[in-house]
Amino acid sequence: MEFPSNVGAVMRAAGCYGATAVHYTDVRFSRASTYHTDTQNRQSQIQIPLMSMTSLTDDLPSTVSIVCVELAEGATPLLEFNHPRDALYIFGPEDGSIEQSIIDQTDHVVYVPTIVCMHLAATVNVLLYDRLAKASEVINHHARVIESRDSNNRLVFNRYSFQLFW
Repeated sequence: MEFPSNVGAVMRAAGCYGATAVHYTDVRFSRASTYHTDTQNRQSQIQIPLMSMTSLTDDLPSTVSIVCVELAEGATPLLEFNHPRDALYIFGPEDGSIEQSIIDQTDHVVYVPTIVCMHLAATVNVLLYDRLAKASEVINHHARVIESRDSNNRLVFNRYSFQLFW
């Protein structure tokens, strides 16, 4: 990921969907992260660590499943995938692939069944939304709307009021 806006978009997605950390190994990402444009400032608000790693898969707890998100032969379509409770998602670079040595040690490889490959930050959003949509977590949607919107949004939808126009 070589552009600051990509870093900001990934951080925003991580904050929106409750990820606990964003780790990276790419030198380009490291350069871009110093100029990232996370318009919601999720890294400081929710304290999501953005950390450079030598290896993403070393020293993982045994309870963590490694899930690679990549256009790979034999990958499971995201629509059919059941997300593990504790997961480390590894995304391929926009101009390459995840190394075969990482694929060989992964628990799952999934892909988003699009016509062409997506932008990395878009893929992160789609994957994390899919995880949320398939989760069994009970969400208080009224409270979530109140907590998630900013000070410029005070909309209320009342399905029981109506007006007639002629």
